[in-house]
Amino acid sequence: MAGIRSTMDLVMERAARMGMATPDEMRHEENLKKGMQLTADYLNGTKDSLTDVLAAQEPDQRESIRKGMLTALLRNLFLPRDEDGIKRIEQAVKGLIELNQGTPDIAALCRELQTIASQYGQHRQQLYEQLKEQMRMQIEQLLMRKGLKADGMKIDPTMEPQFKEQWSRLEADLDGQYGQALEQFKAQLKAWTGA
Repeated sequence: MAGIRSTMDLVMERAARMGMATPDEMRHEENLKKGMQLTADYLNGTKDSLTDVLAAQEPDQRESIRKGMLTALLRNLFLPRDEDGIKRIEQAVKGLIELNQGTPDIAALCRELQTIASQYGQHRQQLYEQLKEQMRMQIEQLLMRKGLKADGMKIDPTMEPQFKEQWSRLEADLDGQYGQALEQFKAQLKAWTGA
């Protein structure tokens, strides 16, 4: 019985070892995470240049760290909803171009991506203002039908449930359209950069 049990223990130990990563895989994973953290510092403004940061790393770790940096930069390409989002995208694009110096295709693709993000912001704001004005006019017409004057009243259509519902629908449609284009650009960047 002791022989069977020790054989079972050996099988279990071997199965456990098969599920573990090799030391090289673990180092690669650590370097990917390090690259992502260094990029987070860069995006937050505490690092000036990703190429300088990368050059300061051990030569045998640079490729993994660079991949981590590229992964983090690609994750920071999104549809901006405010000025901070636009600045974050600009910084991510700057980092992508910096890490891929000498590749004009990537710079051109990044400029197109920034154009899409900018157009999204403008289109989003335009739709919001149009819906707001449309709802304000509907509220004024409703008040007039009830015999009330809207002149002296301060009307905020954004507080109406109907506005929120319609805006949610419009925003989802807009996000879908621009999001699809953004994902195509990100996929192309990922393929070209090797991230």
